[in-house]
Amino acid sequence: MSPVLGVYVHWPFCSRICPYCDFNVYRHRGREDQGLALKAAILKDLEAQAARLGPRTLVSVFFGGGTPSLMAPEWIAEILAACRRLWPDHGEIEVTLEANPTDAEAAKFRGFRSAGVNRLSLGLQALDDEALKVLGRDHTSLEGQRAAGLAAEIFPRLSIDLIYARPGQTASAWTRELESALRLGARHVSPYQLTIETGTAFDRAVGRGHLTPPGPDLAADLYEVTQHVLGQAGFDAYEVSNHALSGAHQSRHNLLYWRGEDYLGIGPGAHGRITLNGARQATIAAMRPGDYMDRVQNHGLGLAETEILSPVSAAEERLLSGLRITEGVAFADLTALGLEAGHPEVCSLVDSGLLVADSHRLRATPGGRLVLNWVTSRLALA
Repeated sequence: MSPVLGVYVHWPFCSRICPYCDFNVYRHRGREDQGLALKAAILKDLEAQAARLGPRTLVSVFFGGGTPSLMAPEWIAEILAACRRLWPDHGEIEVTLEANPTDAEAAKFRGFRSAGVNRLSLGLQALDDEALKVLGRDHTSLEGQRAAGLAAEIFPRLSIDLIYARPGQTASAWTRELESALRLGARHVSPYQLTIETGTAFDRAVGRGHLTPPGPDLAADLYEVTQHVLGQAGFDAYEVSNHALSGAHQSRHNLLYWRGEDYLGIGPGAHGRITLNGARQATIAAMRPGDYMDRVQNHGLGLAETEILSPVSAAEERLLSGLRITEGVAFADLTALGLEAGHPEVCSLVDSGLLVADSHRLRATPGGRLVLNWVTSRLALA
């Protein structure tokens, strides 16, 4: 069988820009006519990428953004048909669509299912109306719960996103919110700790003293609450911010990232990692929608940057991503860093209870996950 491949399709338009978001996104209003042209560019880019890559086995397609649920279901169907034609699959592939739980978008759920989406990732973010206002969301808690219930009926697999460590949040309130979320029927939950990203509206609000996120001790308490509540409900934290009720409900597409497998980045600003002629390539598509479409029109591919990663850079990526998942990373993937089971730094971190190692693999312990950035920097510098 040819090497596996995932395809990430970035749809950059949003009805509004959330104040915590630093993704490559643009206001949908005033750009409605651009959607059809962008869809055509995505299809053309896929054709050019297929000619560049050669035979692959398609295992997943992920529509992210932005807000891909603003797309017409028939556009989703066209893109999926192109992916399947260009890269034959062996059995059912995972097809994920990110969606917001507004009533207008929920009304399109059956259309997305008919188009071939079999996994919905629903951006609830919170089940508290005041918190949703702070987060700049354009849905209410009731809308979110209705959308989740409808999605659980329509899609074989449902994932929900939540944000914690919000301003003013307490451990007891977060416990109740998680317990409410678990009653919505999702078998995959992605709770993300709020981070204040440079250049966002939240970053400016913090700088002006208008927003105060929880301190590190409370954030750590909220993380522990997350692990406890979801663990008690039978969810496995197979990745730092992703919990699944069983292996069948894990995200196959995201595992491509964490396992160092190949994925294409299609659409404005999309990142990809591809192995060609034995070398690992990092790619970035042109950021602005107009620039992306011009590049596809003039060059076939939408890529703005392609970098051949050195063995050390590729190994560092494997270390950073592999330690995020419970299965860890194989020492064979870290050869360029000189890391092995008997390495002094590895032994020191194992003795500290932050890592577990056998002769083949390196894994982070629950304690190691709490300070994973520090652990990986120690290993990379070693």
